[in-house]
Amino acid sequence: MLGLGKKDIALFMIVALLTLLAPFILNPFPEGSELAQFNAGYPDLMQRFVIFGIFAIGFNILFGLTGYLSFGHAAFLGVGSYAAIWMMKLLTMNVIPAIIMAVIVAGLFSVLVGYISLRRSGIYFAILTLAFAQMSYALAYSVLTPITGGETGLQPKVSDPRLFDGALAEGATPQANLFGLDMGASYEMAVGNWLFTFNAGYYVAAAVMLASFYVAIRIFRSPFGIMLRAVKSNQQRMNYTGLNSKPYTLAAFVISGMYAGLAGGLMVAMDTQVGPERMFWTASGEVVLMTILGGAGTLIGPVLGAGMIKYMENIVSKINSDILHTWFAFLPDGLEDVLVAMVYPFVGKGWHLTLGIVFMLVVIFLPGGLVEGGQRIMNLFRRKKRAGDDSTPAPKSHPAE
Repeated sequence: MLGLGKKDIALFMIVALLTLLAPFILNPFPEGSELAQFNAGYPDLMQRFVIFGIFAIGFNILFGLTGYLSFGHAAFLGVGSYAAIWMMKLLTMNVIPAIIMAVIVAGLFSVLVGYISLRRSGIYFAILTLAFAQMSYALAYSVLTPITGGETGLQPKVSDPRLFDGALAEGATPQANLFGLDMGASYEMAVGNWLFTFNAGYYVAAAVMLASFYVAIRIFRSPFGIMLRAVKSNQQRMNYTGLNSKPYTLAAFVISGMYAGLAGGLMVAMDTQVGPERMFWTASGEVVLMTILGGAGTLIGPVLGAGMIKYMENIVSKINSDILHTWFAFLPDGLEDVLVAMVYPFVGKGWHLTLGIVFMLVVIFLPGGLVEGGQRIMNLFRRKKRAGDDSTPAPKSHPAE
C-alpha cells in the first residue's frame, strides 16, 4: 500500500490517528481543575508540535542517515519564512504559494550552503554550517533590513500590493487562508467539564506533516536511503569502492533544508509575523536536541523529541510559585515552603534545567532516545507475557552481531 511495508503502514496509521485525535489526547484534564495546567490541546501549541516535527524529520534525514551534524539548519527555517511572508505581501494571503516558495528558496539556499560545507566533515562541517546560520542571522538583523525588516521583522499590511487578492474592507487586517478558509478559525466542543478546540490551521499543518512523514519513510526505505546509511557507516570505505558519496550527501542536505523551509513556510501560515530570531544559533541547537532526544535515525523519534521539547517550553515554563503553592497547599506551611523552594528551580524560567537533566538521562541510559525507551518497555511486557505462557517455546539464542 502506497509503497510501504506492513510495519511502516502500521506506524503511519498510528501517527495519523494520534494527529487526528490530538485535541482529545492533549486535553486529558477538565477545565478549572488543578491539573488543567498540563493540558496542551490549544491551537498554537498543537501547531508548533507538528511544524517542529516537520523540521526535526527533515534534520533527521541528514543527521540520522548520514551522520553529518549541522548546527545551521535554522538558516533554512528563516529563509523559508521570509520567502513565505513576501509571497503573502506581494501575491496573496493564500498559504499555498507561500509554502511552495518557502520550500523552493530554502532548497536553493541549501544547495549553496551544502556545496561549500560538505567539502569538510565532522566538527569542521558543523562549524561551517553554524557560521552560515550566524551570517544569515546577521544579514537579516542589520544588513538586509529593507528585505527582512531588521529587528522588527515583517508582517502583512493593508498597503501591500497582493496582486491576486481583492481589496480589503475598511479596518480589516490581512489573514492567512487556504482558499478562503481562515487559518485561525476554530471550533470549540464542550463535553462536561472538558473543552476541546479544533483549529483549521492545525489540521492543515498536520496534513502537511503526515505527507512529510510519508516521504521520509520512502526515503528511509529506498536505495538512496541505503546509500546514505553507507555514508554514515564508513564513508571512506564507500569511496574506495568507487562510489562518489558527495552527490548523496548533498542531496540529503538539500532535502533536509527543504523540510526546514517547509516548516518555516508553515510557521508564517499560522502566525504571519517573521523576525530574524528564527535564524539564531539556538534554534539550530534546538532541532539537534529534538532529534537526539527522540531517537536519531528512527522514523518517529524526531516527532516525539519535538513534541517533548515544545511541551516543556510551553507548559512546564508556565508553572510559577503560586501554582506550586496551590499543589502543595495540603501540607503544613513549613513543609510546603520547602517543597516549593526545591521544585521551583526546575520549572518556570528554570525549565531549561529540567530539559538538560532529561537530555543527560536519555543520552546516558537511552542512547536510542525515547524510541529506545518505548522499545524496552514493549520488550519487558513481551517477556512477562512469554513467562506467563508455559506453552510458548523458549526463544532461540543467536550469536551476537
